Amino acid sequence: MQPETKIAIFKGRRVRKILNQNEWYFSVVDVVEILSGSSIPRRYWSDLKKKLTDEGYSELYEKIVQLKLPSSDGKLYMTDCADTETMFRIIQSISSPKAEPFKRWLAKVGYERVQEIENPELATKRTRMLYKLKGYSDDWIEKRMRGIAIREELTDEWQKRGAQEEKDYEILTSEISRATFGVTPSEYKEIKGLKRENLRDHMDDLELIFTMLGERSSTEIHRNEDSKGVKKLKTDARAGGRIAGNARKELERRLKRPIVSRHNYLKEKETQKRIG
Repeated sequence: MQPETKIAIFKGRRVRKILNQNEWYFSVVDVVEILSGSSIPRRYWSDLKKKLTDEGYSELYEKIVQLKLPSSDGKLYMTDCADTETMFRIIQSISSPKAEPFKRWLAKVGYERVQEIENPELATKRTRMLYKLKGYSDDWIEKRMRGIAIREELTDEWQKRGAQEEKDYEILTSEISRATFGVTPSEYKEIKGLKRENLRDHMDDLELIFTMLGERSSTEIHRNEDSKGVKKLKTDARAGGRIAGNARKELERRLKRPIVSRHNYLKEKETQKRIG
């Protein structure tokens, strides 16, 4: 299968992008052409690479990936591509008035991040605001924010108890999800027709509640049994998930319907508003 290739619109212009190792990579030449205004963007990019390395960005050549993208003649050619983080760094070195608004935005985001480190409550407030702007209800936002806090508490326990790598977190999360809902997070996303979207942002109230119960139960088991090592953490995760899974099954028997649903919470709310 060919990697998924799409066109992004940036400042009214087309930018080729491709999904590579579950990350979007953008054509560097396309972005450079738009922001530099150069009539020979490939030459500009060649000079810019030297400038970046002279500035001390020694990782540049490791970060740039050659991927096949469609050209104007319809054929695929190997093209310099960069992920979002690398693309931002490249933009910072483009000397052009067209790049200035983007640089100011990056500076603003960086400043806000520093503020959030100094005052974590700001990050919570901004997250609430973003959910509100997307159309989520206040009740749903409260559950989602509580779920985020429970998740952070759980991952803190995992780190302290021997789960150091992101892969370990994925395995443990899958154990909880499978025991809670009968499916892994990736399978759950398929049920809801999601790709790169955040699964929990598309859950309804009950889905969020059972997710929280499984993760909170796992945290308490870790602490109560002073668990150490990924093997024991996996056993705990299954146990915590089963507690939530048993509660889910009991409610499903009473409601006579499944909790795991293909429905997308936000889309369902938007549909209800249109009907109303």
